[in-house]
Amino acid sequence: MEEHSFLFLNKLFEAIGLGHFGHAYSHVTHSWLVMLIMVVASILFVKGVQLVPRKGQNVFEVIVEGLENFMVEITGPEGRFFFPFIATIFLFILLCNLIGKIPGFISPTANYNTTLSMAILTFLYTHFIGIKFHGFKYIKHFFGPVWWLAPLMFPIELIGHLARVLSLSIRLFGNIFGEEMVFGIVVTLAGLYLAPLPLLFLGLLVSLIQALVFMLLATMYFVGAMEEAH
Repeated sequence: MEEHSFLFLNKLFEAIGLGHFGHAYSHVTHSWLVMLIMVVASILFVKGVQLVPRKGQNVFEVIVEGLENFMVEITGPEGRFFFPFIATIFLFILLCNLIGKIPGFISPTANYNTTLSMAILTFLYTHFIGIKFHGFKYIKHFFGPVWWLAPLMFPIELIGHLARVLSLSIRLFGNIFGEEMVFGIVVTLAGLYLAPLPLLFLGLLVSLIQALVFMLLATMYFVGAMEEAH
């Protein structure tokens, strides 16, 4: 479906002689666009920060403070250490999901490579947190409660941790890709007007929920890495 769509970024890359790259890696170029939006928004927000907040600052503060309070309630004060990662991944996924609702753009998260890359980053950061909080003793998380169970528990734990990567990536990809496919089919059959509107609102809800699910699962993995091994 993507090959036959009119995408603004593809036309932009065609104009600068990189049309093949734009068409072959649309999910990459749209990911770059989302990152650019986040970076520019962050710079503008920091420059405009005031002691007495204005409307735009109020919106950002409500979002960031709400995410932080929600996460700290789950993790405790130690969770503030990885809050920047959690907040960034949540906002990135949410924007990636939502940008596909704009005509002429696609959701980067509807491509498995995008969701897999975020799942791998989350996997690596989980173990970074474990090592930071426990040092070499973090390895005890993989050996089970008693030493003689280690040969059995280690491969089970290893498979379980690797399965997290598949769980995070496939869940997000499947939901966003499926929602975009259904929306595209309905638009093709029913036109661009009233018929797709309920699906559009449902798509907005799915976009938010999937970003929250990814954030909550990542938070749970981080909390597990912080806990002492039993």
